[in-house]
Parts: sequence; structure tokens; C-alpha cells
Amino acid sequence: MNTPRLLLAAFAALLVGCQSADTTAPAPAPKAAPKAKVAPKAKPAPAQYVFYVGTAGAKAQGVLRCVLDGKTGKISAPTVAAEAKSASYVALSPDAKFLYATAEAAEGAVAAYAVEGDKLRLLNAEASKGKGPTHLAVDAARKNLVVVNYGSGSTTALPIKPDGSLAAASSSVQHVGTGPNAGRQSGPHAHGVYFHPRNGRAYVADLGTDDVFIYKFDAEKGLLTANKPKSGRVTAGEGPRHLAFHPNGKFAYVNTEMGLNVVAFSVERNGGLKQLQSLPTLPAGAETKGVSTAEIFVRPDGKTLYVSNRGHDSLAVYSIAQDGKLALLQHVLGTPATPRGFGLSADGRWLVCAGQKSGTLNAYRIGRDGKLIDTKQAVEAPAAAAIVFVP
Repeated sequence: MNTPRLLLAAFAALLVGCQSADTTAPAPAPKAAPKAKVAPKAKPAPAQYVFYVGTAGAKAQGVLRCVLDGKTGKISAPTVAAEAKSASYVALSPDAKFLYATAEAAEGAVAAYAVEGDKLRLLNAEASKGKGPTHLAVDAARKNLVVVNYGSGSTTALPIKPDGSLAAASSSVQHVGTGPNAGRQSGPHAHGVYFHPRNGRAYVADLGTDDVFIYKFDAEKGLLTANKPKSGRVTAGEGPRHLAFHPNGKFAYVNTEMGLNVVAFSVERNGGLKQLQSLPTLPAGAETKGVSTAEIFVRPDGKTLYVSNRGHDSLAVYSIAQDGKLALLQHVLGTPATPRGFGLSADGRWLVCAGQKSGTLNAYRIGRDGKLIDTKQAVEAPAAAAIVFVP
């Protein structure tokens, strides 16, 4: 047998087989189209909202409790959750299990209550270490309460016990200073206190000195110490009253009681406040005699800010830009007389305004654009001064 010929024949057969085979690479599988992003659905509105009302004045009954209908804005007739004298400002603990109220007496105090159904059970009261306490705040950890005394111009920290009751003051700071308005600013008048959402500091608006005092706060010790810088300032004689932080913590807004302005600040890394802008809270040409600003809040989504004007009896609404600056959106006229306080629901759908002079609570629906829609729903609430919604 001729071996070379056999090998050549086998090699030729192999070549023919290779050429006849399908050498085309399989086509890659088509990539799946990316799934379209679906915006999260807005949570449905609760059927009802519960809120508490602080009262002050001759007709004050104490702390009131109300229920707002989530569809219509109708407010239930207030019930007295706790009898108290001059509970002009109220605040809830973060878990809403406890409520705290000021007592605007000559020698001030703060009362602590346990929330039990539709009633409040008094736990105890502690001295505020000053005269005329007018505002308070609870820290996020529910370890401390800080109260400011308008009459004496001081700030005091009170530890909160595990059962929600208050311990004696752990720290108290006396403010010093005056302003150019001899009738209103002959000395310090601390008017509002607020915990920053992130930097661990407490900020106090003092009407008498035109300062927003800044304190480092040690939550474990309940200790207030002066920050560096020690304060931010508004224009002399304007009298800062209340403050609202943007949810992102980058901006703060202060309403001036006598200046009738809202002042925007950036919050610096050292806790300081740098003024960005100042805008009037009244329409152009409005009468200013007998008018003063009262309450201020930022909507929870951080896009809108609200300020109340007493005497003019209106609410000013502003949009908030990404740089923290404000632009006027709306003036709501004809609010309840002397709108000393108002509150926003935690979902930003409702605003309830307390008319101290009219003795009413009025409900406003908040639109997607942040503007207020008067529902024409109102209920009597004598001496209403402040409102806090249950989260």
C-alpha cells in the first residue's frame, strides 16, 4: 500500500470537511432594553390629622386637641387635652409620646405631659430659670429640652428622663445686649430656639439684641456653650423672632418682628450664619403701623416657606431656590385676626393658622406648587397661639 498517497488523501478529505462546515460565529443575543424609571407614587393622604394648640391670654383653657379631615380640611371642635395657664407654645417629642408646654408666668416653668389617647397626663413641671418662657424645642434623641425666656433674655437646657418627665436645668445662659429700639430692645429678649438638623447646635433668635445666638450643645451633658462665631445678626432694630431651617441644613430663615422682613442665611461649616437676602413680608405699599411678623416654617420638601403677619392678618408664601434664596409666590389675605402661630402637617399637605384675636383655627390646603388654598373651614378656639401637628 502506498502510504504517502493515503496520507495525502486523508488530508484532502479533512480540508473539504473544514470548508463545508459553518464557521460563522453566533450572533450576540440582543441586549434587554433598560427599564424605564417609574417615579415613586405619592403616599395617599391620611384620613385625618391630629394636632395640638397652645393657648395664651384671658380666655386660654390650656392645651387643645383637634382633628383635621384629610379630604375636606374640616377641623373638629377643640377639646381640652390638658388644663394649663399660658401654655403659649407647645412641642412634641420626636416619637410623639410626650408633649411639652411653656408657662408664661413671672417665674417661668415648662410642663411635661404624657400623651394618653386624646388626653395629656401631667408628668411634672420644672423651672425655666428665667422670666416669661415663650418657646422651646426637643432634641432629636429626646434627651433634652431647650427653652428660651423672653422676659429675662436667657436660654436654658432641661434633661428629659426616660419616662418623659423633666429634670432640673443642666445649663442656663444669660444673653447680653441691646438694640436701637428703646421701647422694645432695652435688653435681651430670647424669642425662639431651634436645633440644627445636622450640626448639633442650638440657635436662638433674640428680639432684643438683633442676634441669632449660636450654641454648641452637648446632648449627653445637656450643656450649652457659645459657638465661634457666637451669633448671626439681622439689621439693627429689626428684632428677630422665629427661625426655620431648610431640611438639608444648608440654609436658615428668620422673620423679623419689627422689621417685617424674612432674612435668608447660609449655614457655614463653623455653624455661623451668612446673610444671603432680605425680603419684605408685606405687599408693596401696605400699612405697617401695628403690624408684626409672628411664625415661620419651611415646607418639609424644602421648596416653600411661609410667614404670618399680625395686624395685616396675612400669610406670605415664598419659593426656595437651590441656592437658598427666596422669591415671593403669594400673599394670602384675610387670615384669622392676629395669626400668632400656624403649623404644617408632616407631609406638607396642610397648614392650620391660629388667630389669637379672632379665636379661630383656619385650614389651608397646600398645592403642589406650595401655594395656599383657603378651604373656608374654620372652628372656634379661644386664645389660640401655637400649633403642632402629630407626625
